[in-house]
Amino acid sequence: MPSKRWRLSADPEAAGDDRYAFPIPSRRWMHNYLSTRGAPAAAEQLAMELRLEQPDQIDGLRRRLFAMERDGELLCNRAGEFGLIEKMDLIRGVVLSHRDGYGFLQPDDGGDDVFMSPRTMRSLLHGDRVLVRLASNRNTRPEAKLVEVLERNTTEIVGRFFSERGAAFVYPDRRDLHQDVLIAPGKDLEAADGQMVVARLLEQPSTRSRPVGEVVQILGDEMAPGLEIDVAVRSHGIPHEWPAAMLAETQGLQQHVCEDAIEGRVDLRALPLVTIDGADAKDFDDAVHCKATPRGWRLWVAIADVSSYVRPGTALDEEARARGNSTYFPGRVVPMLPEALSNGLCSLNPSVDRLAMVCEMLVNLDGEVYRSRFYEAVIQSHARLTYDDVAAIVAERDPDYRTAWHTLTPHIDALHALYGAFAKARGRRGCIEFETTETQIVFGAERKIERIVPVRRNDAHRIIEECMIAANVCAARFLERRKASGMYRVHERPKPDKLLELRDYLQPLGLRLGGGAAPEAHHFASLSKRIDGRADAPALRSMLLRSLPQARYDARALGHFGLALEHYAHFTSPIRRYPDLVVHRAIKHALKVPGAAVWQPVPEGLAELAAGCSRTERRSDDATRDVVAWLKCEYMLDKLGERFDGTVTAVTTFGLFVELDGMHVEGLVHVSSLGSDYFHYDPVERSLRGQRTKQRFGLGDRMYVQVARVDLDERKIDFALVESDFQPRRRRGARRRHSGR
Repeated sequence: MPSKRWRLSADPEAAGDDRYAFPIPSRRWMHNYLSTRGAPAAAEQLAMELRLEQPDQIDGLRRRLFAMERDGELLCNRAGEFGLIEKMDLIRGVVLSHRDGYGFLQPDDGGDDVFMSPRTMRSLLHGDRVLVRLASNRNTRPEAKLVEVLERNTTEIVGRFFSERGAAFVYPDRRDLHQDVLIAPGKDLEAADGQMVVARLLEQPSTRSRPVGEVVQILGDEMAPGLEIDVAVRSHGIPHEWPAAMLAETQGLQQHVCEDAIEGRVDLRALPLVTIDGADAKDFDDAVHCKATPRGWRLWVAIADVSSYVRPGTALDEEARARGNSTYFPGRVVPMLPEALSNGLCSLNPSVDRLAMVCEMLVNLDGEVYRSRFYEAVIQSHARLTYDDVAAIVAERDPDYRTAWHTLTPHIDALHALYGAFAKARGRRGCIEFETTETQIVFGAERKIERIVPVRRNDAHRIIEECMIAANVCAARFLERRKASGMYRVHERPKPDKLLELRDYLQPLGLRLGGGAAPEAHHFASLSKRIDGRADAPALRSMLLRSLPQARYDARALGHFGLALEHYAHFTSPIRRYPDLVVHRAIKHALKVPGAAVWQPVPEGLAELAAGCSRTERRSDDATRDVVAWLKCEYMLDKLGERFDGTVTAVTTFGLFVELDGMHVEGLVHVSSLGSDYFHYDPVERSLRGQRTKQRFGLGDRMYVQVARVDLDERKIDFALVESDFQPRRRRGARRRHSGR
């Protein structure tokens, strides 16, 4: 318990605070004092109790209290008294809004989300940080009532401009923004109806008025090539312009490695390391080399040494942290680092010197790493290979490829053999394998979509994946062994309520998840194998994935459930992921590399940084999904009225989701278009059944549908049922002949 009179000697955190002419109590000291005081108090009363006599001290204390209120640590009540949030039964959190007007509070302490009524949401936007109190509504469920807005999240909104009866509005493109923006008179930049624009908020929403803004940029018309990416980048707040201070720092960078930078590094330029990436890759994070040994293999994984160029505290580092990761869209990337680094000095391009952090591993015949070490090196990539090149060499044994790459073929064969051992070890661990279909959008002239094709994975993809996982595991083990502060990639166990929901879903289908109340990864892996080949396999895999928590970053080593690993960190992609850069710095600090002493993280700072990196990752994923959904809608616009075969992939109370064969596009068959009947949802069978006809629609059913509607704003495609497998085959064939198919 702090003494009533404040003394600088009893408050070490205040000793290093030189922002005020006279010292004042630190935040932690004030928090402890108010906790033991037992009641809120005004700033003047607190200054008197603490015997702060100088006017500057009293003014400094007042400013500190208001800063603590701003950051959600204190609340100032109507009497002007400051008190602790936790003493007032109030909850801090982030607002999650829904397009239909209601929302939820996501508490900072990780508790369950709390409902927020449309009335409360009138004065809020998605992402706002708020302080609420709990109340009971008419349904007796807890409801969050707004006490104070701590921090506004939205300053700009991207959307479609329209005007009506002399008033102009912007309809937000993001579906989690539930309020139109009223455009102030004369602030529309003469935008035309239907154009996509950026509106800057001049006034935040209130209980009596909607948000008011001004148009600051016209992005273009609805079908302009590349517009979907411009919209997504701005809608999701992804930094996409390089600050002047950062550009000034990168102007002096040379495009070759200086001799001074090589000094003290292990020279691996003679080692035939190679990069293996996609044909369209431009930034090469990693290079690999493998050599057989009597006990197994020696594997080198060389990773671009980004930390030698991106130093903590620089404008370059601040921008990389703000972006968090590179964001990959179809046909375009918003990089984490400027091109001079990402495609130049840091990229492991062939036949040039590059700085690298190397993880060198000894692997036994069972695919287990029994020794590893990390060190700084200078390398030269001896070849830039694509996945197809390597697959032709090791899987297809193509003689032309093996002749063309004869000097590297023995090393690539060793990589392939090592992959086989890694794959067996993966199977023994019980790693969860979900074979989902990834797609790629192929563009033609003027960025018009020609087709959507599946991305085929081959052994080369799996070779690199296993090598990178091995290096990531070694990085996590190294940090834990050295008791070094770092950042980990975490995938936690599924929560009990999710397991219960999954088991309720599986039971009527004759399927079972083993492991009781605490299933392991191998139980999920076993179930995944059992559903292979079933008509409803895609829906089942989707349900399995939804039962698992989302992977994230954390300052604690909590393991990776999906990979069945106790130790895991991201180390192998520092060009495109900020957490990997953090891990590089932590490893160098633990190795006592000269110049790495600037990296001195504290646990609180790392926890905050990890949470920020998780947020930027989700932001990029959301933006990419929006763009893909937009492009798929755009692709289907000229197919209105056309008919396709498809499969039911999901069933809801309001209809069926159907994926078209060979198109990789999904749309909704609304319940109203299923026929002249009342259709009821069966939650056990996950099906819709007709009350009169007993007609049943379920997962995996085959359908013949017509494209009825495409809504680009909502990213929705509606189908109309033409016929399904419920109907006799003879009728189906006759109808197809009649339709000209």
